[in-house]
Amino acid sequence: MNENETINKNIELYLDYLKYERKLSNNTVASYRYNLLKITNYFHNKDITYLSEDDIRNFLYKEDDSSRTKAHYLTALKTFYDYMMELEIIKNNPALNIKMPKIEKRLPKYLTEDEVNKLLDIKLTKPIDYRNKAMMELLYATGVRISELLNLTMANYNRDDALIKVMGKGKKERIIPLSDITIKYLDLYINEYRNFLLKEKTSEYIFINYNGNKMSRQGFFKILKELCDKSGIKKEISPHILRHSFATHLLNNGADLRIIQELLGHENISTTEIYSHISNEKIVEDYKKHPHYDN
Repeated sequence: MNENETINKNIELYLDYLKYERKLSNNTVASYRYNLLKITNYFHNKDITYLSEDDIRNFLYKEDDSSRTKAHYLTALKTFYDYMMELEIIKNNPALNIKMPKIEKRLPKYLTEDEVNKLLDIKLTKPIDYRNKAMMELLYATGVRISELLNLTMANYNRDDALIKVMGKGKKERIIPLSDITIKYLDLYINEYRNFLLKEKTSEYIFINYNGNKMSRQGFFKILKELCDKSGIKKEISPHILRHSFATHLLNNGADLRIIQELLGHENISTTEIYSHISNEKIVEDYKKHPHYDN
């Protein structure tokens, strides 16, 4: 779908509301935009402000999408129509009585500790190797989101107190402690190799690409895939899987769930509790792998 497609004025009003009043992240706003454009395209660019309940049901049931994707569409529509009612553009929300599809809870995928060790075993020969090592160590050791990692500035790194300051969802700031090994490779990259990548440019951001600019999400994904290929990891991997790995390994090693919640920046403990299920599954798997006898 073309990101520059024109959208009707009501959707524009709604997206501005999400961005400037609700202060949702750019990625979240882009997700709502994509969903509403997809629905608009389905109805051949008809103004979706005036869809009926039947129209919406037809769209949801005819589209060959997962329950999760349909739930995203329905959420976007319900909140869009709520805002249209607030502006008195429409009188009723046509999506109000449509029930959310049932979504199976999927446990987060994660790497084993052995797989993480393989991923972090980066041969250090070039400046970009030291940057990659620092990025991966920091990502795994803190559980930060990829956007939080790439937006880290030099001012966010407090070397003396061994911590970083990140701006999470909803512009909420949190402080995360750093391990000695993370500080070692972060300092090595910053002090010895970062200036080489900057190529006489200046940047407030810690992680820089080969052109001396801020590292992009696409650039990071490419690096991560290359590192997985080199380390022989066959799983499909994303930065978020490293975040799941961080939380799962902490829990398996006895960390308190509330501490993990704070480190991850979860607003509700229920979001963090999913890692308890992973931990319990691992206990069952380990139990089944080993012979046991009745006394």
